[in-house]
Amino acid sequence: MPEPDTATPTCPPRVPAPHTTAHPTSSPRATRRPHRHAITAVAATLALVAGATGCTSGGPTSDDRDKVQVLVSFYPLQFLAERIAPAGATVATLTPPGAEPHDLELSPAQVADIGRANLVIYLSGFQPSVDEAIAARAPAHVVDAATLTHLESLAADGASTESGGVPDPHFWLDPLRMEPVADAIASQLTAIVPDDAAGIAERRDAVVGDLAALGTRFTDGLATCQLTTIVVTHAAFGYLARRYGLTQLSVGGIDPDSEPSPARIREVAASLEGTGVTTVFFESQASPDIARTLADQAGLTAEVLDPLEASAPGDYLTRMDTDLATLRGALECT
Repeated sequence: MPEPDTATPTCPPRVPAPHTTAHPTSSPRATRRPHRHAITAVAATLALVAGATGCTSGGPTSDDRDKVQVLVSFYPLQFLAERIAPAGATVATLTPPGAEPHDLELSPAQVADIGRANLVIYLSGFQPSVDEAIAARAPAHVVDAATLTHLESLAADGASTESGGVPDPHFWLDPLRMEPVADAIASQLTAIVPDDAAGIAERRDAVVGDLAALGTRFTDGLATCQLTTIVVTHAAFGYLARRYGLTQLSVGGIDPDSEPSPARIREVAASLEGTGVTTVFFESQASPDIARTLADQAGLTAEVLDPLEASAPGDYLTRMDTDLATLRGALECT
């Protein structure tokens, strides 16, 4: 009689469902918990998944080896993966539609998905729960965007600083900084699906060409502006500003939920006197209260500028073009 198989059991395949791009009807920030809870939750999740199930953290089983599973941590990385991945591949995101990626908490199923995915694409230091899950589950292939672009440090007010600041994660708002991430995704997918190497290279070239064309539209569109200062409530636009000769003045910091003091709002309002600035920008998922308070004090108009952190109607290129049109109007570009 043959000996029973005592090998470590492997989890049954679970393909994470790709998220759609619909907005929720209400802002998720009203019920979000801070990062420290996310880290604690992930620690408990890892224990549950690794200990209670007894499953391995290897790649997909024989039942789904013909399906490439790509898992991304938030929207801009999803855009690149969807453009480059082979036909039939599943590209799913850990951040639900309309949710704020800064404060992502992972479910036990999502932690397990990270271990099963053929490729995981993320930005280390941006979502601590994802960092912990990747360290514990060791996906077969990983792209860390933070290793592919220099993340500059920002002071509390969003100004660039040489030291002592917080790394600005919002590199994707400079389209040209997306190219090395596209290259790395293409390289990892080629290792996973070598038979599609030519197709992956072709799709990589196409998306990089689109990013370059977008950069040209920004360069041309912002070259003849009467104003060059963008006032924002969330310090997300530093890379965009530096690339295209603008100055970001932020009321708040890197965290979109940070609450500036009344003194900070008065300070920014006073600094705008006589500058000709007409607009303060906020993002659609955040409360407009800070922007409206500043607008009232400084005689400005409050408008939405999309940081493209979360899924929303339209793709990365379309939404960036919308931001360009918004900036051209506010900065009085000819």
